[in-house]
This record gives sequence, structure tokens and C-alpha cells, in this order.
Amino acid sequence: MLSSLSTSIGDLLREAGGEWGIYLEDLQTGEKFTWNENQRFYAASVIKVPIMTAVFAQAYAGKLALEDKIKLRHEDLVGGAGVLQHMTPGTELTVQDLVTLMIIQSDNTATNMMIDLVGIEAIRTAMSKTEMVNSQFYNKLMVVPAELEGYNEITAADMGSHMRYLATGKVISYDSCLKMIAILKQQQHRDRIPFLLPDPDGDIIGMVPKWEFANKTGSVTNITHDVGILYVGSHAVTISVLNKGLKQKAAADVMARIGSLVYGLYSS
Repeated sequence: MLSSLSTSIGDLLREAGGEWGIYLEDLQTGEKFTWNENQRFYAASVIKVPIMTAVFAQAYAGKLALEDKIKLRHEDLVGGAGVLQHMTPGTELTVQDLVTLMIIQSDNTATNMMIDLVGIEAIRTAMSKTEMVNSQFYNKLMVVPAELEGYNEITAADMGSHMRYLATGKVISYDSCLKMIAILKQQQHRDRIPFLLPDPDGDIIGMVPKWEFANKTGSVTNITHDVGILYVGSHAVTISVLNKGLKQKAAADVMARIGSLVYGLYSS
């Protein structure tokens, strides 16, 4: 089915310009559509997904508990996305709450607190175990070391692989994956892949949603990403769309049209 979208998506990308990395995979059939899927892109906030996986892995191993509380310090506060930068140092939050803020609001302060909690090697291990073979993690967010060892980078194929592991319960444990997918489904940044989709809610309270999307966005200047798992009926499709070279609004418009094409294919 996905191969039927190749002409439409190809035309969209050529018309838009910029550089694109795309990886679509039907998790039931294994069918894929790819476009520059192994090209490396600056990760931006998409790197927060494997950071979440590293936190859950350490919780599963008994090295921490999701109920553990961490005190917000003044030196933790960084700019960019998120609400914690505006909160009072000394405020205590659970690991669960920090992970949730990191994902659904893309909170950079929460992210750096989680990086400090689990360490760089735990994040790299989470990436390795989900076959993110062409991606790398080096740095906290919004903190630029004077001597950079390297940049946080991802590929569309690697993010598709990570999402597949989560969606199929193949990393850490089934329960851990269930909880991580539940957090991703609460995402508040929905201005890209799902933007053109119909209202998911039915007319009657309690109806099964028309669709759900477990996703994470990422943005810096002229870099715009959205990766996730689209659930439509009995189907689940990973969608990883990475862009550099376009303004955010232009890139988001293309992503929304790709999302609409995929939804149309599986909702009919």
C-alpha cells in the first residue's frame, strides 16, 4: 500500500525544496517507503525519545524509580521550549513528570535533568539496542560546550527503527513500551504530520478515536522534524519525516500533507 504514495510524496518533496529524510513502515506487513532514509540530520528535540527510553530502561533495571523526586536547581534552567524554566528552583518533580514534560511539551530543562540522571552512555545504549546505527548522542540541549565532541544526529530510518521497537514491545519490556507510547500519545505539538487529519473524536462520548498519533517533534532554525506512530483502525504505521533547509511553516505544511496521504490510505 505505501508504495502507492511514492509519486505523490516525491512530487511534494521536489516542489517544496530543502533536504528530506523519510521513513514510513507498515508495522503489520513490513512494507516501507523511504527517501534519503539514512541521511543524518541534526536531531533537535527528537533525541528526547531515546532519552525517555534510557530512563525507562534504568527504571526497569531498578537503578531508579519513576516515582523518585528530583529537585529543580537554578543551574538546571535553560531556555527554549518548556515550562520548567519559569518555575521556582527548589520545586520537586517526579521522574515520571519530568519525562512527560520532556516529551509532550518538549521541555529542555526537564530533558537536561534526565540526561544528568541516567548519563550519556545509557542514552547511547538505548539507541544501540533499537538499532539506531547511523545516529549519535553527545550533548545536552541549549547548552553548547566550548569544545564540541560531536552533534546529536539522527536519521529517518533510525527513528523509524526506534519507534518500531516501542510499538512492538521489543525493548526493555512490554509494560515499559506501553507506558512510553501512552506518553507519546499525549503530545501537545500537533502542527505537522497530524495537522490536516479529521477530528479523532466521535460524536458519542467514549467512542473509539478515528486515529491516534504517538509522536515527537523537533525544531531549530531551518530544521523541522516529526516522528511517530499513526494508529488508524487496525493499522499502525511509523512515520519519520526530517527536514532541513526550509522555514518551519513550509516544512510543516509538507509534513501535514504526507500525514494526510498516509491517513487516507489506511482509513478508506
